Amino acid sequence: MITQGIGNTVIAYVSAGRSSLGRQASTPPPADIAGSIHISDAARAALAGEMSAGDAAVQRRIDEIKAKPGVDRTQEDGDYLYAHDKRFAEIRDKSRDYGGPESLTADELDYLQKAGGFVNTMAELSADEKVLYDELVAQGNTEAAAGLNLIAMSRIGMGGQQITLPNGRVFDPTTTEITADNVRNLFRYLHVDETGRTGRMFEALASYLDRRDDPATAARNRAEA
Repeated sequence: MITQGIGNTVIAYVSAGRSSLGRQASTPPPADIAGSIHISDAARAALAGEMSAGDAAVQRRIDEIKAKPGVDRTQEDGDYLYAHDKRFAEIRDKSRDYGGPESLTADELDYLQKAGGFVNTMAELSADEKVLYDELVAQGNTEAAAGLNLIAMSRIGMGGQQITLPNGRVFDPTTTEITADNVRNLFRYLHVDETGRTGRMFEALASYLDRRDDPATAARNRAEA
C-alpha cells in the first residue's frame, strides 16, 4: 500500500456509576442507629441482581458501539463510551493532557484505536516492534514514533502481498524487518508526501535505529527509557 499524506485520530471515556438502596426503620436513639439497620439476605440478593443486570446492559451498549466503525458513530455513542469505558476515558484524557497520541504507549494506542473504531495500526507491529515504539515514546522522539506508525499502517490489509516501489524494488512490508537500512531504502517510499514531513519521520526513525544498534548507545537508551 502506497499512501499520500498523513493523518491522526484519537477518542475515549470517563467512568461514571451509581446505585443505592436503603430502608428506614423506626428512629432509635442516635447511638443505636448503626446496629438497628439490617438488610435481609433476600434484599441483598435482589440488590446484587439489580446491579448485575445494569452492568450487563451497559456492557451490551458498549459492545454495540465498539462494533461500529468510527465514521458510523454518533456524538451520543462517543459520549456513552467515554462515560462507561473507564480505560478508554483514562487513555483519552492522557492523550489530551500530555501531548496527543504521541504520548501513548503501544498498548494504550492499540486499545484506543480498537475502542474508538479507528484504523488499528498497532495490531500490525510485532512484540519487539511495540517495545521499540514504547522506547521512542518514552524518550519523546515523536517523529520517529510517527514513522514507525506509518510502517504499521502500510502493512494493513497486505496479507503477505509484494509491493513494487517506483524504483523497481519489490518487498513484503509485513515480513520485512524494521532496520535503519530498510526504513531508508524501502519503507519510506510507501508514503508520498510533498511537504517532506514523512521523510523527516522516517529519517528520525532510521537515525534512532542507527544509534540503537550501537551497543553503548543501546545500553544508554534502555537506561533512560
